[in-house]
Amino acid sequence: MNENHNESKAQDSKEELKRANEKRIEALLDINDRYVRTQRHLEQHSDVADPDSLKHALEIQEEREKRMENLKNIIAYGKHEEVDEEENLKRNLEYTENYLEQHGSHMDEFTLQKTLEKQERRKERLESME
Repeated sequence: MNENHNESKAQDSKEELKRANEKRIEALLDINDRYVRTQRHLEQHSDVADPDSLKHALEIQEEREKRMENLKNIIAYGKHEEVDEEENLKRNLEYTENYLEQHGSHMDEFTLQKTLEKQERRKERLESME
């Protein structure tokens, strides 16, 4: 009976890995699709784009490249890239700040408040790391 239980657990584990990898592949395709669309847009309109918007778009593209590479490593080799939490916090702070500057006046009050609270928590975590 114990042998059957172990085989069942192993089978469940394989199924979980299969489902997780399916989701990762879907995420990879989604990120790649957004990357390609943005790249085309940049190629067609970079000559008339606002320099700040262009810089922001290029930063987003770089982040997408990293995420795609990380997903490929997880799918192919089963391991994550080393995560730099401090760098992630700084990047998320900056991206959210830019987003709030451009869209904050159009956000509903609840979402705006929660986003501002999250920004404060990010700042506190970043300060505690330094």
